[in-house]
Formats: sequence, structure tokens, C-alpha cells
Amino acid sequence: NTSSDKIIMKFTATALIVATASLASAFTPQSSQHHHAHLQSSTSLNAGVERNPNFAKLVGGYLFPEIGRRRTAYAEENPELADRVISLGIGDTTQPIPSHILDGLVTGASKLGNKDTYSGYGDGNGMLALREKIATKLYNGAIDADEVFVSDGAKCDIMRLQQLFGKNVVSAVQDPSYPVYVDTSVMMGQTGNINPDTSQFENVVYMPCTPENGFFPDYASLPRADIVYICSPNNPTGAAATREQLEDIVALCKERGSILVFDAAYAPFIRTPGIPKSVFEIEGAKDVAIEVNSFSKYAGFTGVRLGWTVVPKGLTFSDGTPVHNDYNRVMATAFNGASNIVQYGGMACLDDEGLAEIDTLIDYYLENAAILRETMESLGFTVFGGTDAPYVFVQLPESMGGSWDAFQMFLEKTQVVTIPGAGFGPGGEGFLRLSAFAPRDSIIEACSRFKEVLAPVAA
Repeated sequence: NTSSDKIIMKFTATALIVATASLASAFTPQSSQHHHAHLQSSTSLNAGVERNPNFAKLVGGYLFPEIGRRRTAYAEENPELADRVISLGIGDTTQPIPSHILDGLVTGASKLGNKDTYSGYGDGNGMLALREKIATKLYNGAIDADEVFVSDGAKCDIMRLQQLFGKNVVSAVQDPSYPVYVDTSVMMGQTGNINPDTSQFENVVYMPCTPENGFFPDYASLPRADIVYICSPNNPTGAAATREQLEDIVALCKERGSILVFDAAYAPFIRTPGIPKSVFEIEGAKDVAIEVNSFSKYAGFTGVRLGWTVVPKGLTFSDGTPVHNDYNRVMATAFNGASNIVQYGGMACLDDEGLAEIDTLIDYYLENAAILRETMESLGFTVFGGTDAPYVFVQLPESMGGSWDAFQMFLEKTQVVTIPGAGFGPGGEGFLRLSAFAPRDSIIEACSRFKEVLAPVAA
């Protein structure tokens, strides 16, 4: 019996080892030659799934990663100059989050470590307290809290709006404009192919924005569109729409049955009296407009991620369906709500102390913009923006060639990264965008280099 017991125990242990090894192998990559051969053969095959043809229409990569790629390539080719590179390119904030707002984020994180204050899934459209604060502090009660959809940023919301509108709409965009409006229209299948002669996509209404029209489009002279995108203060031109301009386009959208999507992400930079910070300051806008906004530039939340979209309950589609209802369905289906931690930070932003800290941050970046603007003007350039916006839009002399040529020249001669206007659409050709979001010492150093190197070019 003892001998039999030992045999049984040995068999059981061996079986356990084999079973454990088999279980472990289910969770670890196989390393057999057969498996490697299978991998090699499978990776050489194409999946039997047809590519979304709309992505094939997109030309090149998205603008800002392309800028990063070129910067990296320059640094690799010129390692001795890599540490000298200054970015006035992408609009990424650089100043730390102020103390009161940071305390809000810390409070939000701390609540997750206590069983009495822990929270999991919340309201997918945002904490009610935050939505109420947005409605009262930023819109003075012009909208209701339940018309506010809190999110992870305005850029993400633009794509969600595109999902809402679908593929059968025609969009109108400012030219030049933030590339997300056009690129998401292409992805959704709203457009035809790009015209190589005009660099414009078919089935998109490009609304020229030039120095002659104050960088605000004359929609009345253009074909009707279902969706009209307006950004004010504008990225990239820095132009802030006047009350009269917004009244005109709201009235025209109402007359034509268009929905106006108003991107107000740079609203806190407006300092000129009488310039609206929200489209809902315009009478009748709630009948035709949706507004997207973000804390990114308000409070240095570019990496924190918190935004919102306002969809008025009275705005309807042609069949009478409230747009609000369908957007609520998009959010409920494709989004689980912004981070609880981040939303506490958002509420701190809208305390009186937080709003004062935001004003201080905005003043800092506007002072940077003024330095950039004054420097470029002193070099003989014609300059736009930089007063109610963090962007300075520099008109280039023909001697500099195209805007991508100027981008490369600025990088090679001054080691300063800019953004070519052509990256914002064909209407941006002949301009460079400079961002005021760099630290002050970088702004001053960049301007010093411009004065040293560019004066003969500008002349």
C-alpha cells in the first residue's frame, strides 16, 4: 500500500505540474518554433477586412504630429543644436497649474482613497455641481445645467458631434481653420477626394478668412451648409469675432436652417470690451448653435483633459427631433464620463479663487503674445492676432516662399519651431502661426534670435 500511495502521489504531483504549466502557457507567449513559424506566416498575410476608404482620402499625417516629427528629425541631424530648439508651435500650455485649482485635483484624488468618499462611475454627462457651475459662472444662467455635457476635451467632442451628424451632411469651415473640423468630416465620409489644384476636399464649403474680411467669413456669399464651424478667438488667425459678426451669422444660420458649431476654447483670452465670449450672448443663438469649450487653455489642463459642450434643448433637426436627445445618446453610448478627479479640479477652476488664478495665467500668455507681436512688427512683418488670443499670425513676404519653406528656414536659422499656415488649410498659405504658450524666457530668447537673424529677410 505504501508503494502504491507513493506512485499515486508522484502521479498527482506530475499531473499538477503539467496542468500548471499548461495554465501558465495560456497567459504567456509561446516560444516554440511552430509558433514562430505561424507568426511569420500570419503576419505576411493581409486581414480580410476592407480599409475604410475615407482614411485613404486624408493627405499626410495630422498637422501637429508632423511638426513634432520634423522637429525630432532636425534635432537628430543637428545634435549640437538640439538643446537650442524653442517651440512656438503647438498650443500647449507650459505654466504649472495654480495652487487653488491644484488643490481641487488633489481633493478629488484623495476622495478615492477613503471608503466614505470613494466614487466609481458617475453621471456620464458630468457631475451636476460642475455643470451648474459652468452654467452660472461662465454663461450667467443663459443656459441650463442639463444642457451642459462635460467631457475630456473640445477636440474629442468635435468628433462626437460628427458622429451625431453622420455622413450625409455638408460642413462649412473657416479657411484657414483648426484642422480637426475638416479631418473629422473626411473620416465620417462627408467629403469627396481632395482637389490637388486647390488642396480642398470636395463637398466641403471653404469660407475664406483673409485680412481683407477681418478673418471672418462671408457665409451669405457662399453655398448653404448643414453644419457651420466657427472658432472665436480663432485658431490660427487670432481674430475674435465681433458682436455684429456673430449676430449676422446666427441670423443667417437660422434663415438657412444650418446648425452653427461654435468653438470657444480661447474665450478667456478676450480682453477687448464688447467682444462676445460665448455665442449664447447672441439673441436667438440657442435656436441654431452648439458650443464646445475646454479647460485646457483656461487652467493649463492640456494634459489633465476636461471640456464641455452645450447643446440647447430647443435646437432640433429637420424632423423636429431634439439634437440634445441624440447627443445624449452619443455620450451615453461612447463615453463613461470625465475623470472624477479632474471634475473636482474643474469645480475649483470656477471658484472665485480659481477664476482669479485663471486670469493671472491668461495675462501671462497675453504678455507673451504682445512681445511676439511687437518683435515681428519691428522686423517689418504684417502681424495679426495676439491681442484677444494666444496666437500671432504673421504674414510672410513672397521672398520667403511658401509657409512650409518659412517654417524650415525659421527652424534652421533660429532653432525656433513655428506652425506653417498651410497646415490649417489652403487659406493659411503665406502665413506662420506663433504660439504664446512658451515660458517667458523662451519667448524673449526666440525674439532675440529673430531680431538677429531675420531683419535682412524681412527687409
